[in-house]
Amino acid sequence: MSERSSVFDMIGPVMIGPSSSHTAGVVKIARAARKLLGIKPKEVDITFYNSFAQTYEGHGSDRAVIGGLLGFRTDDKRIKTSFDHAKEEGLQYRFKSVGNASTMHPNSIRILAKGEGNEVEIVGQSLGGGVINIAEVNGFKANFSGVLHTLIITAEDREGSIAFVTSIISQEDCNIATMSVTRKGKKGLACQVIEMDSSVRDISLEYLRSLNWVDKIIYIPDIES
Repeated sequence: MSERSSVFDMIGPVMIGPSSSHTAGVVKIARAARKLLGIKPKEVDITFYNSFAQTYEGHGSDRAVIGGLLGFRTDDKRIKTSFDHAKEEGLQYRFKSVGNASTMHPNSIRILAKGEGNEVEIVGQSLGGGVINIAEVNGFKANFSGVLHTLIITAEDREGSIAFVTSIISQEDCNIATMSVTRKGKKGLACQVIEMDSSVRDISLEYLRSLNWVDKIIYIPDIES
């Protein structure tokens, strides 16, 4: 059996591929990029780092990332032929590999996805067992798993903004599981990443979007929805 035919030899109920970190995790990272973009991607640049850079073709990570960008789940048999489906849907993609990025997690992927006037850039890490971490979103540290409801708010770095946002969420009877805040310089843009146990209503999201100090809001229920 050739290496190409053996790559997807294991087909199970939760994943397709020889390795959860190199296939299932990669699918989830790509699905997160699609969710964060909010629309079907038309053009994608994908960079594999470190161990991924050495093995992404042999382990099927290239097919897995395209499958995730197309919206396939980890157990979707179409992952095996994702390149063909990408061609059918007009998805343009480019692969790049960087094998010696010492500051990056061993299994890291950078995805720049574009579509219909919008774009998003993420760095995802496959931690093993299908578990992932989205380490960066649009240049800001993020560090969320995609398992919970996730709200990402890019806004002016102003006093009281964190308390204000959390007060809105509290009106939803929604429990915050994790929260991180990073900024690009004092009084510049800041990014709040909030993971929650339950959903936020559209009316609350629209209210937050209407605030003049809020630049952008991205909300994803979870990457499997």
